[in-house]
Amino acid sequence: MAVQSGVYRGVSAAERAAERRSRLLEAALTVWADPHTRTTMTAVCAEAGLSERYFYESFAGLDAVLEAVMDGIAAEIEETGRRAADRAGPDPEARIRASLRAFVQLLLDDPRKGRVAIVESVAVPKLRQRRTELLRYLAHQSALEAREFLGSPDRSEIADETAGLLFVGGLAELVTAWLDDTLAVSPDEIVDSAARALLGLYR
Repeated sequence: MAVQSGVYRGVSAAERAAERRSRLLEAALTVWADPHTRTTMTAVCAEAGLSERYFYESFAGLDAVLEAVMDGIAAEIEETGRRAADRAGPDPEARIRASLRAFVQLLLDDPRKGRVAIVESVAVPKLRQRRTELLRYLAHQSALEAREFLGSPDRSEIADETAGLLFVGGLAELVTAWLDDTLAVSPDEIVDSAARALLGLYR
């Protein structure tokens, strides 16, 4: 009866499928972030310890799983930064620094995420546009946050959006240089430089 109903050892078929999908996402993150490993569906399946049959259970192809990885990282960056800012209270500079510190800490805790979202995604033609969309979305969220806590009634929404794009684009390049070891900068220096840049753009 348990097998017929899709439950095996107390775990439903849907739960098992979700667990396999999670394993594939984690495997894709690991493989994609490794510059010495070619990112293929076979490599992702091998890392996850699953067959291609289970891969297609969750994803239409390699680009689909890589896009899901990117979307997950972007959502985590946004949520982590928002929680940190809210804990910091209403002071604009404190919110900015808390959000940036949380972002940098996320990359320190799992360097794969920064490498994939900011560096490796540029090399995949079909995902380059998705990277651009995500960066522009984060720039828009930055503009909304700045408009609420730093905004001036004399500034237009276009000016705020422009500043958001300049900030997020510059931050992405700064983090890229940091991750590539082409810029000897500490996490605290990244937070300080980015905070000063954002404040300068909106004040």
